[in-house]
Order: sequence, then C-alpha cells, then structure tokens
Amino acid sequence: MQYYCFIYLPGSGSEVPSPDVLADGVNAMLDNDETLRQSGHYILSDALKSPEAATSVRIRNGKLSVTDGPFAETKEYLSGFIKIEARDLNEAIQVAGAIPLARVGTIEVRPVEQLERTDTPQ
Repeated sequence: MQYYCFIYLPGSGSEVPSPDVLADGVNAMLDNDETLRQSGHYILSDALKSPEAATSVRIRNGKLSVTDGPFAETKEYLSGFIKIEARDLNEAIQVAGAIPLARVGTIEVRPVEQLERTDTPQ
C-alpha cells in the first residue's frame, strides 16, 4: 500500500528550528531518501518552498480568485513530503518515525486513496 508522509515544521514560536538545524536536516533528509530507496520503501519525495512563496487559487461563483501567500495562518506549515510503499500502516509509521525532521516537526502519515471512475467517459 502507498502512503504519503507529510512533513510539517513549526512556523512560529519557540519551536522554530534554527537555520543550522534545518541545514543539517537537509543532509539528513537526502541520506534518508537513499536509505528508503535501498529498503524498497521510496517512491517519491520533494521539499516545498516556504508558505510565503505560495499562491492560493479559488473559484467562487464561477470567478477565479488568486491570493499571494498561504491558504491560512497556521502554527505549522507543510514543508515537504515523501511517498512510500509499506505493507500496512504499522510499517508506514515505522518508516515515518525514521524521518529526520520528525525530531523538530511532525510527520503526518496518510494512505493513498485509489480513485476509480464511477461513470463512463463521454
């Protein structure tokens, strides 16, 4: 089964990792990706720019609205993700627990939902 491990980092307050911790985290994350490749768990990963680089898009009443910045102010922000293959949720949790940024942030483990078309395409 496939899972996403969403990596959240503190965005404000005393828990915000220092630049040194984040720099060490980058190297540790790259090493972790290689470990996951070797174990057969790795599918895909990416880091995301800070929330200030985001653009939010909405359509309301048929009109497109574009806003610079994140969708909402939060204490934590999504900083990246790793897509993994695991036997079950327990194995996915073990893999997530080894992600280096779990020491300074939060890893959300979420199973991938396989969508199937319910109607016939026209």
